[in-house]
Amino acid sequence: MWNLVKFEINKQKTSDNFPLYMEGKLVKDHHDLANRFNEYFINVTTNTYADITTGNLPAINNLYSVYRQSFPQIQMAPVTTKEIKEITKSLPWKNSSGYDEIPLRLLKTSMPLITSPLTYLCNKSIYQGSFPTRLKYSQITPIFKKGDKTELTNYRPISLLTSFSKIL
Repeated sequence: MWNLVKFEINKQKTSDNFPLYMEGKLVKDHHDLANRFNEYFINVTTNTYADITTGNLPAINNLYSVYRQSFPQIQMAPVTTKEIKEITKSLPWKNSSGYDEIPLRLLKTSMPLITSPLTYLCNKSIYQGSFPTRLKYSQITPIFKKGDKTELTNYRPISLLTSFSKIL
């Protein structure tokens, strides 16, 4: 079924080949590349968090000290099908997708058929006060910035969210 959907939306398969030089060696194995990108991106965020917690960013620390008190309880009204339609209309017509491989283009096209069930799911999420766990996942993809394509530091991570999580 997904092959038919991909054919219909003309989804192009991009090359997943990122040859990198690490420690003087050319790395081409997909699992090794994924592990190295993961390690690099995790270390970048860990170092940023360490800067925040050690006081290197006083403006951030000031915000933390101001907003330590709890917020008043938030009351939310149920979502209507009209709101779901408006939110969906505001999303771009893209073929990119998250791990679920459902592009926004397909979701927007099928919106007349799924508006009611999606409204029900949104309202259930609001009433329970929780966001569906599977919609919290994202697919992290390295995007080349500039410079030498074989250098790990010349890539930045982007998170591809599922289409449904954008609407919720």
